[in-house]
Amino acid sequence: MKTRTGQKLKLTTVEELLGVPATESSTEIDVDMIHVFKNHPFKVLDDEKMSDLVESIRVNGILSPVLVRPNGEDSYEMISGHRRMHAAKIVGLTMIPAIVREMSDDEAVIYMVDSNIQREELLPSEKAFAFKMKLDAMKRQGKRTDLTSDQNVQKFQTSRDSLASEFGISGPQISRYIRLTELIPDLLELVDNKRLQMTAAVEISYVDKEIQQWICEYIHENGNVKQNQIVILRQELLNGAITQSQLIDILNENAIGRIPKKKVTLSEKKLSQYFPPHYTSAEMEKVIVELLTNWKEQGGAENGF
Repeated sequence: MKTRTGQKLKLTTVEELLGVPATESSTEIDVDMIHVFKNHPFKVLDDEKMSDLVESIRVNGILSPVLVRPNGEDSYEMISGHRRMHAAKIVGLTMIPAIVREMSDDEAVIYMVDSNIQREELLPSEKAFAFKMKLDAMKRQGKRTDLTSDQNVQKFQTSRDSLASEFGISGPQISRYIRLTELIPDLLELVDNKRLQMTAAVEISYVDKEIQQWICEYIHENGNVKQNQIVILRQELLNGAITQSQLIDILNENAIGRIPKKKVTLSEKKLSQYFPPHYTSAEMEKVIVELLTNWKEQGGAENGF
């Protein structure tokens, strides 16, 4: 539609883009008065993108104010803008434009996650803790004390599926990401570095932390593990505690592409048919080995007998 001469154009402000009510406006705040969000799940890295942001701020200043909430006297908690504040400090800025908004803990969590989760190339660990933090906040906001256990489970699934729909993935996938938060840090780092598949990592998340540490050491010394190895390991753990040496044997024996060990067991009852009662185990083994040696020399395997 054409604009009439002299007609005023209404430009979208930064505050409107951030969803800030018209009564809110930005103010300059000392960067030393702002602290990072508690348990902030998103990493602030000094990578190429940070270098670009630093250069942009050096030339143009901070074009979009950060969002903070009051946290005590002359103190603020960062909600959205950790990377901008980090870049500002590198440039040497002491003041930063910020929008101050009162928020509850759960509102702050939800806004913090929403403002960061759409970033490109998020690590699995970042998604894992972000999804968990937001889902926990959503559950607390809608918490009821009059629900039965089954109703609470249903409510959790509803919240999870709502979160999944919001981010365009399935409910079970949200659950798989959240399971990653049960991994020890060293294993989670392997997932981020693509040295451990997510399917295997989810299986590992269900075992004890000490066992997780053993698995981590195994990966560093022997290479990656697959989901099927961990599934079998978990089945073995149902039978009781195992040693680290036993864990290594289980993982080795069930590695894909590895030829399984052949194990033949001859019971005492079966052997008693062929040996006198006074024969010891060593003597019986000696006779068996001699017979097998003769059998091999006569081409037993090749001749089919």
